[in-house]
Amino acid sequence: HNQPPNTRNLINMATKCASPGCTKPLEAKLACPKCIQLNLPTTYFCSQECFKANYASHNEIHKIAKRVMEAQAAAKAQAPGHRKTPPDGITCDPDESVDVRRSLPSWAKHYSFTGELRPALLSPKRVVPPSIRRPDYADEIQGISMSEQRDRANNKAIRVYSSAELDGENGLRHTCAMGREVLDVAGKALRPGVTTDEIDRIVHEASIERDCYPSPLNYYNFPKSVCTSVNEVICHGIPDYREIQDGDIVNLDITTFNRGGYHGDLNETFCVGNVDEEGKKLVKTAFECLQTALAMVKPGTLYRDLGTKIHKHAVANGCSVVRTYCGHGIGSLFHTAPNVPHYHKNKAKGIMKAGHVFTVEPMINLGVPGDATWGDNWTAVTTDGKRSAQFEHTVLVTDNGCEILTARENEPVMCWNEDLISR
Repeated sequence: HNQPPNTRNLINMATKCASPGCTKPLEAKLACPKCIQLNLPTTYFCSQECFKANYASHNEIHKIAKRVMEAQAAAKAQAPGHRKTPPDGITCDPDESVDVRRSLPSWAKHYSFTGELRPALLSPKRVVPPSIRRPDYADEIQGISMSEQRDRANNKAIRVYSSAELDGENGLRHTCAMGREVLDVAGKALRPGVTTDEIDRIVHEASIERDCYPSPLNYYNFPKSVCTSVNEVICHGIPDYREIQDGDIVNLDITTFNRGGYHGDLNETFCVGNVDEEGKKLVKTAFECLQTALAMVKPGTLYRDLGTKIHKHAVANGCSVVRTYCGHGIGSLFHTAPNVPHYHKNKAKGIMKAGHVFTVEPMINLGVPGDATWGDNWTAVTTDGKRSAQFEHTVLVTDNGCEILTARENEPVMCWNEDLISR
């Protein structure tokens, strides 16, 4: 059978005639027009005669390439989901046996994991009552936020929020306070033996009780209402039927969308049961990295400067900073300008001004800073399988500093208290 040329042959095609057995020099270097048309690596022939004499066998390459392209196009047409859409074979009915619920999703059966954590199956997607105001992506088949897409294409400015937008009955402060309440409720439910799916149910219901939509749900087809990131998961972990184990560190990332049309975003990492000293130190370091960054937030600070402060504190404690995921502007959009990187020597644009609202959410690793994404298209994990921790707040730049909109009650400035994150 004629097969597509391997890499070595493709390199040779640039210097040798593509006709099998031909040793003539490529003086004229006649390119095959069909290869160019099909966007294949260009193949060359020494003469028109050589090209015509061997075209029948060479044309087999074109036929194979066309079949592959047609198959890819057909697969794309049958898959309505976004590139972030989780694959099939990942859910099961809650009434299934424990063994079935804890079994691996189809994508994971031959997957090469970086660490010890393994996913389980998911419960069916939870329903939001029609009375709850929805963001534009909530019922979109691919979960795409068209308002964010338009903003990304047309707007480079960082929005300045007015006191009316902040302080209205359903303003930005309200949604951030609701997010805080939901995180506190979910955090209290964490303990060994509880599934992250149960945490998702609690977050979903707590959001609805507060007349809020859980922002992660269907955002680019994310299937759940909260991100639960355990041990080596950096962020975007999908809640499933796996039970939380004694000694796990678990990050809960909450975002609420209120009736006023605003998002409020925060997260915390909890130590569940008997976490080892290395794990506790990682969690404390992640807290302090956010704490040090927020101390810099005031009018005139360059957004890019936060990363240097975070990097120095992480490295001083034997940790590294994830580069792929950043803080972001937030408010009427889930993600918008500014971009807030957490690593040093970044090239983020912008200067802080009173009225800017954004998140800072450094992801701190015990090992290397690299990340990989599981086959569910969402879960980001460390490439060396070592643990990762994170804390996040939504903040407002004030005239003389910063207000943490998602702060704990009676805690205007971040204060480390191990008891508050121990379960």
